[in-house]
Amino acid sequence: MKKVIVMLVVALLAAVLFAQGKSETKKPAAESTKKSTVQQNEGGKKMPKKLVAYFSASGTTARVAKELAEAAKADLYEIRPETKYTSNDLDWRDKSSRSSVEMADKKSRPKLADKNAKIADYDVIFIGFPIWWYVAPHIINSFLEAYDFSGKKVVLFATSGGSGFGNTVKELQPSAPKAQIIEGKLLNGRIDKAELAKWAEQF
Repeated sequence: MKKVIVMLVVALLAAVLFAQGKSETKKPAAESTKKSTVQQNEGGKKMPKKLVAYFSASGTTARVAKELAEAAKADLYEIRPETKYTSNDLDWRDKSSRSSVEMADKKSRPKLADKNAKIADYDVIFIGFPIWWYVAPHIINSFLEAYDFSGKKVVLFATSGGSGFGNTVKELQPSAPKAQIIEGKLLNGRIDKAELAKWAEQF
């Protein structure tokens, strides 16, 4: 009889220990699933895809554009004219220079070297240029008119010897009427990369 009782006690203890072990095994599994779900939610958040497109006649805007693309984790595209500008072309004091003639004619649209920017792939497009005659060079109009910017957010940045954006947004909007064109920032001199990244992050 004693043997039977001992056997029953042993069986009961074994059953209790088995149940406890099974419960403890399940707990980490539940925690693991929760952690996995959080990672999926964070990873599933859609971040806007960004492009930095720029026109640079002397190299100044090109340097800034590369820094912005790095800070914003954006792709980079150079807006190039079919015919490069020479130093004589850029002489703003000469009314007969190429840039002076182009900027005097609001309908002027310098030809682009290519139309390879995949605008459809991006949500936010930063467009950079040097300020000419208080506005963007007309090649920026050429660029905007060469693609469909419908629903895109276009953020302007520029380099300048002293003047601001002036009527730039007003001059560019008709070239991309269905885009949201935002007067962004003048990026002159030394640029703090952390500040640049913070600025770009808001778009």
